[in-house]
Amino acid sequence: MLSESLPLVTVDLAAPDWRRLGEHLPAEWIEAALNYSGKASIRQRRLPAQQVVWLVIALALYRHRSVRQVLAELDLALPDLEDRCVTDSAATQARQRLGEEPLAWLFAASARRWHQQDEQRYQFKGLQLLAMDGTTLKLADSSENRDHFGAPHYVGDATASYPHARLVTLCVLDTQLVLAAGFGTYRQSEITFARDLLADIPDHSLTVFDRGFLGAELLCKLGGNGQERHFLVPAKANTRWTLIEGDEKDGVVEMKVSAAARKRDPDLPAHWRARAVLTPTPQGRLVYLLTSLLDRRRFPADQLRQCYGRRWQIETSYREIKQSMMGMALSLRSLSVESTRQEIWGTLLAYNLVRLEMARTAEQAKCAPSDISFVFALSAFQFEMQHVAALQAQGNIPGVLKRMRERMLLELNVYRPGRKFDRVTKAKPQRYPERRLRRTLT
Repeated sequence: MLSESLPLVTVDLAAPDWRRLGEHLPAEWIEAALNYSGKASIRQRRLPAQQVVWLVIALALYRHRSVRQVLAELDLALPDLEDRCVTDSAATQARQRLGEEPLAWLFAASARRWHQQDEQRYQFKGLQLLAMDGTTLKLADSSENRDHFGAPHYVGDATASYPHARLVTLCVLDTQLVLAAGFGTYRQSEITFARDLLADIPDHSLTVFDRGFLGAELLCKLGGNGQERHFLVPAKANTRWTLIEGDEKDGVVEMKVSAAARKRDPDLPAHWRARAVLTPTPQGRLVYLLTSLLDRRRFPADQLRQCYGRRWQIETSYREIKQSMMGMALSLRSLSVESTRQEIWGTLLAYNLVRLEMARTAEQAKCAPSDISFVFALSAFQFEMQHVAALQAQGNIPGVLKRMRERMLLELNVYRPGRKFDRVTKAKPQRYPERRLRRTLT
């Protein structure tokens, strides 16, 4: 299982057995990633390329630990006759030799394979339920990161304290596995990365988008390529259409493609159609959901509303990546552009590994993956990985994984009723609230 995936150093300080890297990330996948990018180690090092791949993943799992602590506690460095410790500079040089390409290839290959294992288990009327959205990641504050990635600008010509990278992911809503991802500078728009991710959307799927992704350029290409690749997206307040079939609550509408969009892509049609479903919001407003699922008998309006309500699960994934996995850290740790991109791929891989173990635990307990707490699963994951590194016999690894899953089952999420209060934007705290209150009273 996953614990077997880490290269273990036995008591007699023998070299790790690469054939026992586990069933989640087998040695063949790592070797294929290194050969694809030409990063395989030729001469023997204490941190060969195979070990550095696991180091990058472990650094994401243990963001609260330093590089030296992760190397020591997980025994990731190969043994040395003089029993010398691996320095931080040696780990940095090893990461620089590896680059980002092996991690990017390994993430894409593993995400596809892991998703295929569960695609028949979780479906919505024969369709895989996906979601696509974007977020930003805080990066380490270095001149190289700031010059390359950029940072948000605020009112009064103020600049954010940390540089930011923009990230767009394609997430499987049932398991919350990240199926594909694209990221880059803060100046790039989410639509740019979304277009690149269209090729990763599988056939026979329904992808739920935020209203920021509404546009003929993106959605027409999604439906035009592949088989039964559908979308579900809320309409904007200024979206205009002509009712073709049905009524105002649930009908087929036709929209005009803008001249600017057709200029950028001459293959776009002059008009495109979608189904508009009137949907009430928790705040009492009425909005429309646009979808390419035109069959009202097979896909009733109430079920489409429920599908869109599940879109918030991708926001939960971002919270887990940016808060739960980061711990008390405010940003990623890498100072250079290449290492930062490598770290982001490692973070996505680490997140998927935890999510995969949660899915396997849920399968064993016959419950939904969302019934398992990610925070507790991550904590159990971290503890068991360190415990495995301290084992004297590799034969105990199945027992360790069994205990880890049993601990997850003891901490199933308790069902909570719906919100008592509506979502609201909280007021920005003032620096001197008492002084402002006294001035108001006078």
